[in-house]
Amino acid sequence: MAQPPLSQQVRQLEAELGVELLHRTTRRVDLTDAGAAFLQRARDVLAAVDAASAEAQRIGAGLEGRLVVGCVGSATYSLLPSLARTLREELPAVDFSFRGEMLVPDQAAALLAGEIDLALLRPPVDHPELVLTSLRRERLIVALPDGHRLAGRKRLRVEDLRDEDFIVHPGHGRSVMSGLVLTLCREAGFEPRVRQEVGETSTLVTFVAAGLGVALVPEPVSALGVAGATYRPLVGGGHVELSAATRAGDETPVLARALAILAALTSADRPGQTSRKAAQ
Repeated sequence: MAQPPLSQQVRQLEAELGVELLHRTTRRVDLTDAGAAFLQRARDVLAAVDAASAEAQRIGAGLEGRLVVGCVGSATYSLLPSLARTLREELPAVDFSFRGEMLVPDQAAALLAGEIDLALLRPPVDHPELVLTSLRRERLIVALPDGHRLAGRKRLRVEDLRDEDFIVHPGHGRSVMSGLVLTLCREAGFEPRVRQEVGETSTLVTFVAAGLGVALVPEPVSALGVAGATYRPLVGGGHVELSAATRAGDETPVLARALAILAALTSADRPGQTSRKAAQ
């Protein structure tokens, strides 16, 4: 800017403020105390504007923000540690928090209420406002107490458990795994004798280790390493699916980045990714 219009702008600013910002002589121009204070505040404001612009760009790119992840029991111990570590490494400016050992109905309710942003759960989930993306299929195995009469076998069938007490997750629609265990036992020709219902997978395996019963669990549960529990493959028991659930229409950049990281972590275990509305 040329000198005359610059001087005019400064004098106009002084008139608006009602103070002298510059002390002028024929030989030099110096800031007054008021001018020095105003200059520092102006620089602070401009720096704040630049910081706000940079922050908005980082948030828009999914590099900054907040995300809350909820997990079912087995994912809490198998997938969540690697997911949390990778998220921290790749998105260090994002504030992540995690809620483990959540039953599927609680996860769905928390998603709809905005209490969590991403759920690692087991379908089906019947709500039109939730979208599920398949992550991987996990084999079912049998959890037994050490020294159990069936622990000497290399593999087991569901019918081998006919005379056993079962430790299961809460029934009556509160747990997908509980419903699956009930279905498998009935298909094998018997009604499971439920000794105890527990919400947390770690507690379930602990009860098995204590000799209170046996359990059918997803294979990643064996990573818990609870002393006193042993595991055997289940012949013909099939698989249980692990999916990522989000709110329909939630396209926040940080969520998209988290889903991409999650997909990369589970790609080796997933035969094919499918997305769908949960109600379909």
